[in-house]
Amino acid sequence: MSTIDQQFVEYIVKSLVGYPDDVVVERVIDEKGVLLSLTVNPEDLGRVIGKRGVTAQSLRTLLRALGTKNDARYNLKIVNNDDERENYTISSEDRGDEPVNNLTDEPVENESAYARNSRKELAELDDLDI
Repeated sequence: MSTIDQQFVEYIVKSLVGYPDDVVVERVIDEKGVLLSLTVNPEDLGRVIGKRGVTAQSLRTLLRALGTKNDARYNLKIVNNDDERENYTISSEDRGDEPVNNLTDEPVENESAYARNSRKELAELDDLDI
């Protein structure tokens, strides 16, 4: 059973992507608040992130507004499952020039041009505190 915050993110993202059946929103509650992990089809990752991360930042802003209404703190993590061997995540709390690699610190070989460009755009992003 999904909660209102999961349904909210799912509805918005499904209207943006080309493969709406592949959209999955998982919810975890921890000491920092509610963490929503968004997984989409690898071809839709760029649409969800947007140019220079504008779409992802907008999703986080909308979640912040929902959190104000529900007295909760929401964090959105966009999971990149483009490469089955590696698990890269993009979170509002990630800092630095490199994407977070949860399995190994070795560089990725044989990555697609799309994934490389997306990672380059993400590296140029400055996390905005709104």
